[in-house]
Amino acid sequence: MKNIVFLGPPGAGKGTQSAFIIRDYGVVQISTGDMLRAAVKAGTPLGKTAAEFMKEGKLVTDDIIIGLMNERLSEPDCKNGFILDGFPRTIAQATALDAMLSGSLKTELTHIISLEVPDEYIVDRISGRRVSPVSGKIYHVKYDPPAVEGMSEDGKTPLIQRDDDKEETVLKRLSVFHEQADALKGYYRPGGKLHIVDGTKSPEAVYGEIKGILK
Repeated sequence: MKNIVFLGPPGAGKGTQSAFIIRDYGVVQISTGDMLRAAVKAGTPLGKTAAEFMKEGKLVTDDIIIGLMNERLSEPDCKNGFILDGFPRTIAQATALDAMLSGSLKTELTHIISLEVPDEYIVDRISGRRVSPVSGKIYHVKYDPPAVEGMSEDGKTPLIQRDDDKEETVLKRLSVFHEQADALKGYYRPGGKLHIVDGTKSPEAVYGEIKGILK
């Protein structure tokens, strides 16, 4: 069984690597965003409480996130293992997760994988993204450019850059990420389950390293 926490900045390739792990190990991926949306849609008691916070534009509290995570990890599809992406974000969440796993769920984390990519790589990857208003397809000005420079498939509708992909926004997100990730790595390091992986290699090479860790 593989119970994994995946750490890594936005754009580091966690989604790609998670897909490989899911394919080979039969685990499920749990992201807090997906989990929140599912709970709100299902109208569970915690989902209704979360919906009230979201409607008012407030951050959902740790207590609600922990409660939802407990519900999600109790579901049968998690018995073979899971990947947590975007959780925990803080030491308080990490300690609550440990208590939850060792308590009612009778399990524990097996691997904490930190996918490390320098900030300049992340800025290059994310700020180069452009979206086609025609098809919704995501291009990259350097790595996956459109047939006509700066244009959608019809050749006349300009591609757009999402606000989240602008360099100044990416740098702010990275600053917050580093603060949280450094604290979490400090928390997990003494347990001997933290593994640092170089995310600048090809996706296949990165996964080769991860497979060596998971064996």
